[in-house]
Amino acid sequence: MAVFFKGAFLLMGVALIGECIEFLTNMVLANELGEHGMGLYMSILPVIFLIVTISSMELPISISKFVAEKEKKYHYHMLQHTIRFTILFTLVLIGAALVLLPVIPIFKHYHPYIRGLIIALIPIVAFSSIARGYFMGVQQMGKIATANFLRKVMQLILLVLLYHWIHFDLELSIFVALCTLVGSDLVVMLYFIHMFVLQLKMLKKKEQTYLSGRVIRKNLLAVSLPTTGMRIIHSITSAIEPFLIKWVLIKAGMTETMANEHFGLMAGIAFTIGFFPAFIAHSFSTVLIPTVAEAYAKRDGVTLQKLLQQVMMMTFLYGLPAVILIYTFADPLAQLFSHSSAASVYVRLLWPYFLFHYFVIPMQAFLIGLGLIRDALAHFVWSTIVSYGMIYFLGANPQYQMAGVIIAMNTGALLLMMMHYLTICKKIEISLILRKPAKHTF
Repeated sequence: MAVFFKGAFLLMGVALIGECIEFLTNMVLANELGEHGMGLYMSILPVIFLIVTISSMELPISISKFVAEKEKKYHYHMLQHTIRFTILFTLVLIGAALVLLPVIPIFKHYHPYIRGLIIALIPIVAFSSIARGYFMGVQQMGKIATANFLRKVMQLILLVLLYHWIHFDLELSIFVALCTLVGSDLVVMLYFIHMFVLQLKMLKKKEQTYLSGRVIRKNLLAVSLPTTGMRIIHSITSAIEPFLIKWVLIKAGMTETMANEHFGLMAGIAFTIGFFPAFIAHSFSTVLIPTVAEAYAKRDGVTLQKLLQQVMMMTFLYGLPAVILIYTFADPLAQLFSHSSAASVYVRLLWPYFLFHYFVIPMQAFLIGLGLIRDALAHFVWSTIVSYGMIYFLGANPQYQMAGVIIAMNTGALLLMMMHYLTICKKIEISLILRKPAKHTF
């Protein structure tokens, strides 16, 4: 438990700095791109995140779970086989991207070189994922924190320098913003490779037990495939969501430009403000997966119950004050990005969505650690169906418009949180009202 909290608090400290940097990054983007440009930028990001998800094959999660559950003597051969598998998978994925990306119509409103940028991102993400997963599994959270910080600070530096020195039109400005995103990931990959090679040399000198490539691939893919499936579905729905929301707003009476601007205010400004405290949830999530996996492998029910209690309590202690502050200071916070009064209204309406997601993020990590990936996927699918159905019926109503969209999103987040929580309680045999854990194993 001490290792868990040490790693979590380290990640939180660095993540706080990183979130402040990202806050500044989004301010730079909002000022440079404007409301229409932010709408276009936020619309293409989910597509890029989908490519990132596929490229990573969720290796950080599967590797960290494998490393946490297995003795150190198995690690070297596992990493060797994983590197070979990743090289082959990356080559196949690049080939598929070269064929498919040119025919995807979503890119027609963007700079033509964005496709090449996405292809370059594939190997960067794939090889970073191996190192990230290993360092997560051995609880070397300092390296994860350093990489996260490097990514945020390099993107901000590149953005400020490029936008300050050179004037771009809107299309090129969006392309430059995406270039800085890929450039910062490249810096992270170089850092990870350097640290990973040093770690491999140390492992090679220690006792090793051979594992066949087939066994390792089976272990990794048992986690990677369903987790990747969940992430892909999440990324696909995230990619569809901007166009669904803008479509229902147009149906409700807005022009295409107005719909794009209002979506940009919500996704580019309200989400930036509301998800600022989520760095704590993501820090918990990173440390929870290997910690829960290790405790579950040992059938240590007491540790699992304590973890759930402590994470839920800490989420409540920071989450409730966070949304109160965000609600209270919505106007001055939104004015840092835009002078539109709608942005602050969206911040206030979305407070349940933010609060529920502060709980959802660590609970999803808990489910993955317990091996309940398919349950997490099913929960997401059901909550998305409910949310999208309500977006259509409420958002397309001229009386509600964006308010109807936000009501639907709040409802979906609440449903997702409750399903995650009930499933975890059932799995680790704990009452719905968290009490002092009883000593038992599974």
